[in-house]
Amino acid sequence: MNFPPFDGLPALASHPWAYPALEVVHTVGIALLLGSLVLVELRVWGAGAELSLQALARLALPVTVAGFALVVLSGLLLFAAQPNEMLANRTFLLKLGLVSLAGLNAAFFHARGSLALNDGLARAQTVLSLGLWLAAIICGRFIAYT
Repeated sequence: MNFPPFDGLPALASHPWAYPALEVVHTVGIALLLGSLVLVELRVWGAGAELSLQALARLALPVTVAGFALVVLSGLLLFAAQPNEMLANRTFLLKLGLVSLAGLNAAFFHARGSLALNDGLARAQTVLSLGLWLAAIICGRFIAYT
């Protein structure tokens, strides 16, 4: 089955306020996502030992999920503004791969009960998480220049 080419939503890309507003929403989502993750990751590494890891995680998880939701929704709209250009951009594709790996790492972290175990593998997963998310953010910034 052949699908017609999708040129995206060019009006979104050319609107003087829509695209920049979406970029702001995307940035706020990233801040919520990464900020809440870093707090839990620091606690896994022993910072703030007076705070219960489980209680902090319960507080942070809804913030992380909300941030991720903002990132995904705004990212889909940003993508829809220029889908052909994005799919041809290697940096964009690398970003998608990094986000996918970060999601798999998070799924494995929670599936194995890493918060309760708080062991060496849990700490390694937090380092991997932070590295993947920072690399994805860097790729996101470089998309416009590649």
